[in-house]
Amino acid sequence: MSDIQLVEAPPGVEGAGFFATSLDKAIGLARSNSLWPLPFATSCCGIEFMATMASHYDLSRFGAERLSFSPRQADLLMVMGTISKKMGPVLRQVYLQMAEPRWVMAVGACASSGGIFDTYSVLQGIDEIIPVDVYVPGCPPRPEAIIDGFIGIQKLVQTESLRRRNTPEYQKLLASYGIQ
Repeated sequence: MSDIQLVEAPPGVEGAGFFATSLDKAIGLARSNSLWPLPFATSCCGIEFMATMASHYDLSRFGAERLSFSPRQADLLMVMGTISKKMGPVLRQVYLQMAEPRWVMAVGACASSGGIFDTYSVLQGIDEIIPVDVYVPGCPPRPEAIIDGFIGIQKLVQTESLRRRNTPEYQKLLASYGIQ
């Protein structure tokens, strides 16, 4: 019989190790090129999103071929347009129905900051109710800007650690939004 001996890591070598970091990179690459976006469009930014999905700009070439219209099957929430305060709880519920990991993209001035609608009935940015990963400026933003925001989400997905969602900082962020 052979004796099995554990080998200690050499001094100065800490961390996940080669296999685990390579696995993180492979999973990040797979996730970033197979996002299932859920469009939450309420106004003119939704029209620009339709142009982005059409044949001229074709967002599907970046790995978003399948649009999801069920939050339980989506991992990217794309909020486009004006969100009223009465619609805020609905948007929050849609976000909470999505499985982890989930990302959010605020498309246009209204979703990002309320836009020109500085009134009592309009949310001044969806980041008041859910965490946002990427903001796309414009009123409405051109399809190129939406694609640029989508590429920003892809870079975030590709480079984030598999453990980021379990960190105390992330849990504290969710708690600040009242999300358990």
